[in-house]
Amino acid sequence: MARNPGRDRGRDRDRDDRDSEFVDKLVHINRVAKVVKGGRRFGFAALVVVGDQKGRVGFGHGKAREVPEAIRKATESAKRELIKVPLREGRTLHHDVFGRHGAGKVVLRAAPPGTGIIAGGPMRAVFETLGVQDVVAKSIGTSNPYNMVRATFDALKREDSPRSVAARRGKKVSEIVSRRRDSAGDTQAQSEGGRSGAESAEAGESAA
Repeated sequence: MARNPGRDRGRDRDRDDRDSEFVDKLVHINRVAKVVKGGRRFGFAALVVVGDQKGRVGFGHGKAREVPEAIRKATESAKRELIKVPLREGRTLHHDVFGRHGAGKVVLRAAPPGTGIIAGGPMRAVFETLGVQDVVAKSIGTSNPYNMVRATFDALKREDSPRSVAARRGKKVSEIVSRRRDSAGDTQAQSEGGRSGAESAEAGESAA
């Protein structure tokens, strides 16, 4: 069967256009060894995070005898495992969320404009490729990059937008948003009331 050069070039062009929209970051590279009959065969394992900086992100793991090949395998694996994360105003999360994988535990919090990415190591790579501009994140537990990345993805999968919550509950988006604002206002009022009560108590003690 004769091959069509024009069709092959078109497929290559489509693949290049699809790959150009993604940004990849190497999170961790590790030297590994495989024990065989003749001794040990050394290679490299790479952990890569890939995203389009518009709400899609994925991570992959690859092994090979050489570093570039391990990175290429990890990148291809990450592109096959992309997830879609809803972002508020295209810059931060909709709500605070907790994630866990093994001994890795992470807490992700939404942040106001201008905060930036307050996260370290593997978590920063995930947020940069995802397209998050303002977020506060903390890792609790292990510093293993594989567990940290998987815990971060576990948290991102729990992220919900007001639209999806409204559709699931059969309500309007405005009802969900207004209820969230009311609860936030009640929490702030309670904290202010607690502070004023403590201040008045201190004033009474000082007067006595």
